[in-house]
Amino acid sequence: MKIVNLNVDGNFKPAFITKTIEMKSIITFVFITFFSVTSVFSQTSERKFVSINNKKIAYKTFGPETRKANEPIVVFESGLGSGGGSYASLFPFIQSKFSGIVYDRNGIGESEIDTSVKTDADVVKRLHDLMATLKISPPYLLVGHSIGGPFIRLYASKYPNEICGLFFIDPTDFMLTKEEDNKVKTITSSSTGYRELFEINLKNIINDTSTSSGFQNEAKRELNESSPDFFKNYKSLEPLKDIPITVMISYNKHIEHYETEMNENLKLGINLIPWWKELDELRISHYAEMIKNNTNSCLILLPRYSHGIHQQDPKIVAKALIDTYENCLTSLKSK
Repeated sequence: MKIVNLNVDGNFKPAFITKTIEMKSIITFVFITFFSVTSVFSQTSERKFVSINNKKIAYKTFGPETRKANEPIVVFESGLGSGGGSYASLFPFIQSKFSGIVYDRNGIGESEIDTSVKTDADVVKRLHDLMATLKISPPYLLVGHSIGGPFIRLYASKYPNEICGLFFIDPTDFMLTKEEDNKVKTITSSSTGYRELFEINLKNIINDTSTSSGFQNEAKRELNESSPDFFKNYKSLEPLKDIPITVMISYNKHIEHYETEMNENLKLGINLIPWWKELDELRISHYAEMIKNNTNSCLILLPRYSHGIHQQDPKIVAKALIDTYENCLTSLKSK
C-alpha cells in the first residue's frame, strides 16, 4: 500500500498516516441537502431509462462501444441523496480513457422510488440487477463517494468475483466503533459523537417537509441501517481480494459557519476543531488498515480539501482514477 499526501497545488509527496477528516460535510444537514438537489441527467439528452421491479431507473453510459473483452467498466455510486449527475465535472477528463456508467438510485434524481429497497444490501443488489439487465458484464471498477464508499465495499463483499478494483472518494467511515466514538467525545470534551450526529441529521432530513420523498426514503433506509448499531450489516464483510484500491480522503477541513451555527442551535456541545482532528486520525487509520494487504493500492490525503473532492478538483480525481484503471488492467492481464 502506498500513502501519499496531495497538496492543493496537486503535487504528490510521501506522507505518514496522520490526521484525516471524517467526512465532515456529509453529516451536516446543510451539505447533505446541497447534494440532494444535484440533478442527475436533466441537463443532457443522453440519459436513458430501464425498468427493474417495475420501477424506472435513470442511467447514462459512456464509451461502451469501445470496451474490449475483459476490460473493466467504471461504475459510479453517488453519495446520500445525490444522483449520478454529481460526477459530471469528472466526465470531460475521463470519457476518452475508459467505459463507464452512472445512475440514479431509486427515489433519487429521475429514478422512481421503490420501497422494496429497504437496506444497503438491497441497494447493492439493485445495482447488480441493473448491470445484469443492461447486459454490462464484469469486471467492474467501482467508484463510491461519501456513503457510496460503504456501498461499493458491500458490493465487493457480496459479488467479489465481479470486482477488479475500488475507488473511494472521501468515504463515510462505516468502521467507526462505539468505543472510538465515545473516546473522541471524552478526549475533546464534546457532548455529541459522530454516530449520534449522523442519526440526528438523518432524522432532520426525514422530518423536513421541503425534502423530496425520494431523499426522505433514502434517509429512512440509512437510519434503519445504523439503528440500533452504526452500519450494523457491515460487521462481517468478506475480506477484500487483492485488487487495486485507491482511497482519497480530505482532512483538516475548514470549519464552516453553518457547522458552528448548527452546533450552537442544536446545543450539540461539540468542540469542532479537536473533534474533527480525532475523527480525522480514525478514518485514515481505518481505511489504511482496510487496504494494507492490497498491492497496487494507494491512500491519498488531501489537506484542506472539501468533501466534494471530485467537484472541487476534478483533474486530481480523474488522474487518480485513470491510474487505478490502468492498475486494474495490469492486474487482470497478469491473471
